[in-house]
Amino acid sequence: MEPAAGTQVTYLDTSLRDGSHAVDHDFSPEQVRRVVAGLSASGVRYIEVGHGAGLGGSSLLQGRGSYSNTELFDAAAAVIGDSTLCTLMLPGVGVMDEVREAVEHGVGGVRVATHVTEADVGEQHLRLCRDLGLRAFGFLMMTHLAAPEVVAEQARIMEESGAEVVYLADSAGYMTEQGVRDRVAAVRAAISVEIGLHAHNNLGLSVANSLAAIDEGASFIDGSLGCLGAGAGNTPGEVFSVVTRRIGLETGIDEWRLMDVAEDEVRPLMRFPQVIDRTSLVLGYAGVYSSFLLKAKAAAARYGVDADDILLEAGRRGAVGGQEDLLEDIAFTMAQNREVPVATA
Repeated sequence: MEPAAGTQVTYLDTSLRDGSHAVDHDFSPEQVRRVVAGLSASGVRYIEVGHGAGLGGSSLLQGRGSYSNTELFDAAAAVIGDSTLCTLMLPGVGVMDEVREAVEHGVGGVRVATHVTEADVGEQHLRLCRDLGLRAFGFLMMTHLAAPEVVAEQARIMEESGAEVVYLADSAGYMTEQGVRDRVAAVRAAISVEIGLHAHNNLGLSVANSLAAIDEGASFIDGSLGCLGAGAGNTPGEVFSVVTRRIGLETGIDEWRLMDVAEDEVRPLMRFPQVIDRTSLVLGYAGVYSSFLLKAKAAAARYGVDADDILLEAGRRGAVGGQEDLLEDIAFTMAQNREVPVATA
């Protein structure tokens, strides 16, 4: 099934936030200016900028950013026009004073992200966003790890805390279409605010899953140009814009201009093409947080073990965002014990 023609969909571009994971958090203010200007001119109304781990994300655990979030916000705000500058915050990584600071640098929307079963951790942060007049987004990560009824219950907590949109994030790029449909339908029956989907492309299903989410009632869809993002990347924004045009969905985006921004501004920033290679496919298969990809490869090189085996073991242990240091422990243990590789066991 495809969503009905004429359905209104809002595209939120996360090239300059989730894409930060793929460039080792090394976007410069000038790069941000060029991409944001192009996105805004293409009709993209919500543009997310910042360190991959959001406010407070520049750290030894998550990776040091070459520039501060506020420097990147200032660069984006100078050219964003009528579009809304957004960023991400993970309670415990970022703090509420950083939300207040972000407002002073032009941020108009904040996505408060929690693990799928921990929506209550973000209650005070969502309330603060509303008090500050921000567009408040709830963002449930790793939604494949919870049953649809649990996801719906957590979405309700976010709505009651002030979220105007509740996102379901397939952070591992693990879900197939039915898994997306079941969760979006359950959430749609439980809350009255808008629903979004943030998909990763580790199994090559991000566009199809986004369309399935729209068919079940989602009205916000994330994407990144050139698929730039953690793991194999996010829903490719320029592809999504062309597909939605073909089937008659209304996004307000000039897909030709967006393709130009993807080709002329974003692809030159990429350190490697965003493809579904063996390791990103294993990541999606194992249901592991997409930002673990480069860290698993780095740990594998340090300890002389296989990155695929590290990710499979992380999936077996149920690792979630914020547990990046677990990859080092797994790699060290494998190197010390010279175990039979998990992939062959």
